[in-house]
Amino acid sequence: MSAIKDNWDNGDPYEYFMGRWSTLMAREFLVWLNAPLHTNWLDVGCGTGALSKAIEQNCSPQNLTCLDPSSVFIEKAKERISMKAAFTVGSVENMPFENENFDIVVSGLALNFFPKTETALAEIKRVLKPGGVVGAYVWDYSGRMDFLRHFWDAAYQIDPKSKTIDEGIRFPICSSNNLIHAFQKAGFAEIESSYLCIDTLFINFEDYWNPFLGGQGPAPGYLLSLSKELQEDIKNNIQERLNCEPDGSIKLLGRAIAIKGKL
Repeated sequence: MSAIKDNWDNGDPYEYFMGRWSTLMAREFLVWLNAPLHTNWLDVGCGTGALSKAIEQNCSPQNLTCLDPSSVFIEKAKERISMKAAFTVGSVENMPFENENFDIVVSGLALNFFPKTETALAEIKRVLKPGGVVGAYVWDYSGRMDFLRHFWDAAYQIDPKSKTIDEGIRFPICSSNNLIHAFQKAGFAEIESSYLCIDTLFINFEDYWNPFLGGQGPAPGYLLSLSKELQEDIKNNIQERLNCEPDGSIKLLGRAIAIKGKL
């Protein structure tokens, strides 16, 4: 199988596929992070702004800066944020910020997509003030991110080559032990990790399936690379796996792995 690019260039399909769950998880993360109010925040890999919006709504930030490599996602984030925030298109591996500039640096559901975790954490450490807080969370792809696990388990039965694209295999950083090790290696202290859970509720099977057709992210990108026949085979396999409520709705667990520390 030729390499399939993870597409992150269209905000609307992303919102339909992952954004609604990102919004719910952002609130859970901030409750767990329990960071001080009225401080200077940086959201690294802010995407379409789910975490940044939650920071604005719940943390009374003195300043908020949003960084993402996608200009399309930055424009979507601007639409969500009502406070006077700063928006920057740029890479986490070479952030255009001064040393010791932020009280709190966070990253939501993006750490596994950074090309070099070690370099990214070194940059985060560079821009964080002494005594500052760092926090991040990633989906538990190999465990209880259920709606994705159902997809990849079905895909593997139909097309064993899909295993090379499965986030649960591709992203070893998405484990509590590996996150803790990475934060320790980066030199952070008082490190804590925890699981955070939300319910991902779909009104029916089409509400579950249709977001996979938008092309944004590894699973939708992989699906659209297949023939219509293979797509239909995966769809039918998933439909057989899922347990629907009497009203046709589907309730699945969405779990993230969170980590925090101090400098």
